[in-house]
Amino acid sequence: MSMMNLLLRNTINSNRSIQVGLPNQGLSLLLRDSRRHFSTTEAEVEQPTQDPPTNQFIQPVNKGFVYGKLFDTMHATKGYILNLLEGELTRDDIKVDYNRSFTPNGILIQFHSHSAFEYARKAIARKGRLFRLERVNPTRWDLLASYDGKAVLLQGIPRNALPDDVERFLSGCFYDASTLQFQTRQVQGLTDPIRFAVVRFRTQTEAMHCFITKNRGFCLNSQILLCVLQ
Repeated sequence: MSMMNLLLRNTINSNRSIQVGLPNQGLSLLLRDSRRHFSTTEAEVEQPTQDPPTNQFIQPVNKGFVYGKLFDTMHATKGYILNLLEGELTRDDIKVDYNRSFTPNGILIQFHSHSAFEYARKAIARKGRLFRLERVNPTRWDLLASYDGKAVLLQGIPRNALPDDVERFLSGCFYDASTLQFQTRQVQGLTDPIRFAVVRFRTQTEAMHCFITKNRGFCLNSQILLCVLQ
């Protein structure tokens, strides 16, 4: 009996050891997994954040043309405007805005940057000029013709004058006959509409020669007034 009791006691003790050991192993696994989880989280938290790379193509830049219109410049020439604004402008950056009767109602200017536009405004204020410079839509520049002193306006052409009559009037001048264009406009205060023409020359010198030699000349007994278009 004593031997049987001893075997029974050993079996009970062995079962208790197994029952006690199982929870300990589960707790150990849980703690190990927890340590692994917290270790990973800690590494993620301690990892320094990096700023996203800067894309130089999306940075704002001060480039591109800015267009302005100068008002109250009835008889101003391109040379006068270049001296007035003191900027890095050329004659190609200036266009005179003529109405349908070729009366100038302002000057359009193409500035190469916004800072150049602001500098021009300060130059006008510094010199005490009464001109007014305002920004305009770029489409106005594209639609405006540029004469640059190489075109002459003939005013007062008789209504019955033919192109041959005008060509005889311009004899001795080196102009481009294919550019001769006639127009008629009704002027307020006059009963009959006025007729005029525009003709282009190759150079400014040839246009000025036409103005000097032909201004106030006669075409079919009508006096013709000439004007060099800027």
